[in-house]
Amino acid sequence: MLAITNGKVMTMAGQTFERGTVLIDGDKIVDVDENVVIPNGTETIDAGGKIVMPGYVESHSHVGIWGDGVAWEGRDFNETSEPVTPHMRAIDGINPFDRAFEDVLQAGITTLLTGPGSANLIGGEWVAIKPVGRVVEDMILRDPCGLKMALGENPRRVYGDQRKSPVTRMGEAALIREALLKGEAYARSVEKAEREGTELPDRDLRMEAVVRGLRREERTRIHAHAAQDIVTAVRLSREFGLDAVIEHVTEGWKIADFIADAGVPCSVGPFHVGRPKIEMSPMTFKNPGLLAAAGVTVAIHMDATSSTALLPVFAGLCCREGMPEEEALKAITINAAIVSGVADRVGSLEKGKDADVIILSGHPFDVMTKVEHVIINGKPAHVAEGLDA
Repeated sequence: MLAITNGKVMTMAGQTFERGTVLIDGDKIVDVDENVVIPNGTETIDAGGKIVMPGYVESHSHVGIWGDGVAWEGRDFNETSEPVTPHMRAIDGINPFDRAFEDVLQAGITTLLTGPGSANLIGGEWVAIKPVGRVVEDMILRDPCGLKMALGENPRRVYGDQRKSPVTRMGEAALIREALLKGEAYARSVEKAEREGTELPDRDLRMEAVVRGLRREERTRIHAHAAQDIVTAVRLSREFGLDAVIEHVTEGWKIADFIADAGVPCSVGPFHVGRPKIEMSPMTFKNPGLLAAAGVTVAIHMDATSSTALLPVFAGLCCREGMPEEEALKAITINAAIVSGVADRVGSLEKGKDADVIILSGHPFDVMTKVEHVIINGKPAHVAEGLDA
């Protein structure tokens, strides 16, 4: 067993213990409180004067699938041969030895979603992983963990340049609807064959992935920056009963009440790339706070590789621009886990959850703070230089 003692424990589950203990048995948390009975023989880490909290959760990245420090040969995140590729699987493109994994690990990020980008209308299935392991199967938290879709500039630019559809927003929505309708038909044919005991239709890997989204077995993660694309994402979700998350949401602040009424959570970002295209021109650090104030469940993401390590810094900048501190912390822990569909396992320090814990030298939003210890699945994964392992 392992006990982390004497630290300020921020559980992100509604309680903070000024001098608390996190007790770990194997890969799970077994107790979190101020008065925890520590069994004889338990290994301890004294976190006196430190902050103890759940590892950060990055709800949208391309770590491992967009090679860090390499050129085209490591960019496996967009299959730009056709606009609808739901059968792409992130696990087939991830390089566990990508240098970005070490960067995010040292920054205290213990869970991250990674997968296909936004070139395609339906890009494939994402995966939730932890940044430790030499084989991707050993890193998986949940797979699949999201069917990626995209609206707005990117698919129109990529396929318009190839003189293929879509070239308009109408074309984008039409092709997504077409794929979802085909998925519904495929599901009906399988169900009918199973019900009647007749021969099953030939397997269709594309439609199997679409059906998982239609059945809400995984969330549909819809890329949308502009307000009109956000509304289209909500419209499509309602038409097909999708369990949707809207990603980026750059103009979300303009229609925050609409998003809140729709009950659709959001993963907001990135902020570190500036405004490289028209649909990102309204970008503001106030956006996450305005969405949260309207009642939207908000995560903050980096949409990056190694710079994902700056996640708490940019959450702090959103806090500076009006997002309440508690909401900004939730946006990179428990809310990010909720948005990612993995809150049953990570995102807070609670009994029964994965023992993913970080120990910080200071406040998470202070740029001078060091991540001194990272524990993943109950095992030390990183210890800052100069500290005892």
